[in-house]
Amino acid sequence: MKFLSAHWKHLLLANYNVQASVLEPYVPRGTQIDAFEGQVYVSLVAFMFEETRLVGIPIPFHRRFEEVNLRFYVSPKNNPSIRAVTFIKELVPKRIIPLIANNLFHENYAALPMDHCNEPNRHWYSWQNASHNRFSANIDSELALPTADSLGEFITEHYWGYSQGPRRTLQYEVRHPQWRCCQIEDYEIDVDFAATYGEAFAFLNTQPPTNVQYAEGSPVTVSFPSQL
Repeated sequence: MKFLSAHWKHLLLANYNVQASVLEPYVPRGTQIDAFEGQVYVSLVAFMFEETRLVGIPIPFHRRFEEVNLRFYVSPKNNPSIRAVTFIKELVPKRIIPLIANNLFHENYAALPMDHCNEPNRHWYSWQNASHNRFSANIDSELALPTADSLGEFITEHYWGYSQGPRRTLQYEVRHPQWRCCQIEDYEIDVDFAATYGEAFAFLNTQPPTNVQYAEGSPVTVSFPSQL
């Protein structure tokens, strides 16, 4: 049964090569870090939620909003072929979303003031905590489905999520068609990673991403969580 349906639009994804040891404390029980060609990645992802419904019901004032998250890639130990994500932290501007997601999915959502701009070839997302943070990009390449076995495919083609609860690991399925994407050369990431995601990620303040991608997005459904 679908818990959530929405349209995810205008995704910006900045992908950083990191040491596995940085992520080990955040790996949900029963899963393992999933690497691409021996390299471990964490991604800063910003996008729009639109046409949002919970169990098929549109919630007033919660149909359209921004999300910015920091995520990395895992697979269940009992089925390493599954590509999945887990989140360090997810930011949204609506307070009811953390209340639902953190309790039902054991996620780590937080509500902050946020803003965005989505123009035909220019997109930015911003959020305010102890400092003003902004992730922006100009899109000047044609969109295409990612090449098989490429980093772009690895980053965008994940259809399961895992989260660590107090006593158990939860899993949920995310369904969407393959996204058309492109690599971004003209971008700006002005983010205080320490203030937003904790001191363990302060090194990203000065580390450039391995690459930055844009994905146009699509309709998405998320299942109710189940126990791993």
